[in-house]
Amino acid sequence: MASDQKSVLVPPKRAKTDYPLIDSDPHLRRVFGYARPSDYAVGGAMATLSPITFWAMERVSPSHVGKGGFAPLMRLATAIGLIGGLHVFYQRSCRRFYGFTENSREVEMDMREMVDKVKAGQPLYGTSTVSPYLQGVAARNSRYSELFIHVLPWFNLVNHDQHGVDTAKYYQQAERELEAERLGTASST
Repeated sequence: MASDQKSVLVPPKRAKTDYPLIDSDPHLRRVFGYARPSDYAVGGAMATLSPITFWAMERVSPSHVGKGGFAPLMRLATAIGLIGGLHVFYQRSCRRFYGFTENSREVEMDMREMVDKVKAGQPLYGTSTVSPYLQGVAARNSRYSELFIHVLPWFNLVNHDQHGVDTAKYYQQAERELEAERLGTASST
């Protein structure tokens, strides 16, 4: 009976990763804003793969779809490529937020952004126009949603304060910086 009580029925809200968690539910703006140039390059390369492959297959083995038939098919291949490239781009950026891949650059960017917001007296994750209950619903529905995005495209578009990280680190860093500024000002006078 004791072993049954120790079994976990609900998985933890935080995945075990090799790198620090930045945000378990990053807002769409942050995903695009923190993306690396390599994300754009890989996403762009993946986007061009579909139309180039379709064009090459048409050259090797023509489909003979008739006059005007190739253009709509090429547009479809391009649209599929763009969706696939966007998917790869979004996936690469989100995985760094989750701590699945190396994210030292993003950790520094996150700390700088949040400390600046603390110093300015702004809410860390923005203000929301929806009720706290709906913010919680949105957070529960989109937390780690990138892991299932190939089946169900779901993005965080709601500002809320449930991101799976301890925000005290931002306030502590802001206090340290303000104290250093105060001491620097005091010693210069």
